[in-house]
Order: sequence, then structure tokens, then C-alpha cells
Amino acid sequence: MHAARVIGRTAPTTGIEPYSELVEQVMTTEPYASAARVFWIVDNGSSHNGARSTARMHANWPTACLVHLPVHASWLNQIEIFFSIVQRKLIKPGDFADLAELADRLLAFQDRYNTTAEPFDWHFGRKSLNRLLERLTVHEPLAA
Repeated sequence: MHAARVIGRTAPTTGIEPYSELVEQVMTTEPYASAARVFWIVDNGSSHNGARSTARMHANWPTACLVHLPVHASWLNQIEIFFSIVQRKLIKPGDFADLAELADRLLAFQDRYNTTAEPFDWHFGRKSLNRLLERLTVHEPLAA
């Protein structure tokens, strides 16, 4: 069974340590704690890019499989859809007194979202790729 559920946290900075804390939070939560494999789809952010991040993940969580998306392919990452929802519904219209208030509202939004969320009905197959490539060719420079 697939269920939509966001597991998140806030941190005052970015980097390997906050990322590792998020990984630990997820990997010690069921159903991930007892899963045979857990795929982590990540972009090329500095806290989780490259071979060292893959080795670090495997050393700490042998059932975790780190999958790096190609550069400039955030549109393939499902969490980016959630981030766009957060941006539109919480951050953009918001006026926050400080970062603590923002953090509180983000976590409250996550809890509220999890009560109604369903998996995204997202498809990107060969036809979608061909349409995208056709649109991109319009922007290619002309050959000299």
C-alpha cells in the first residue's frame, strides 16, 4: 500500500548534519525502519551529492538507496511538488515575525497536509518527454 505522508523538520542551517538528522528521523519511522529498501530521490544539493554521500548513506543505513537526479531536473523530484504547495499556500502569503514562527507554521502545515494528502497522480512517460524536448528545441541557438 502506498500512502502520502510528509515527514519533515526545520533546522537553522542546511548541510550534512541537518540532512543526516532528517534521514535518521525517516529511517527510524515505520514503514521505513523495517523496509528491505528505501529509495531516497535527491537533487544535487551539497549535503547529499556525489559518491561520498552515497557511501555515507549506505554506511549509516544499509537499506537506503540514494538516487541522484540529473542536474537541473528538480521537476522529476516529487518533493518539489510539495515544496511548491508550501510556497503557494504558506510562505508566499505569509508574514512571519521570526524564523521560529515560520518553523512552527511549517510543521503545523505538514501535520494538516498529512490528514488530507493523497499520492500525486504524476506521470512522465515517453510522450511527455517528447513534448518537453519539442518545446526545448524552440530555445536552442541557431547553428552558425
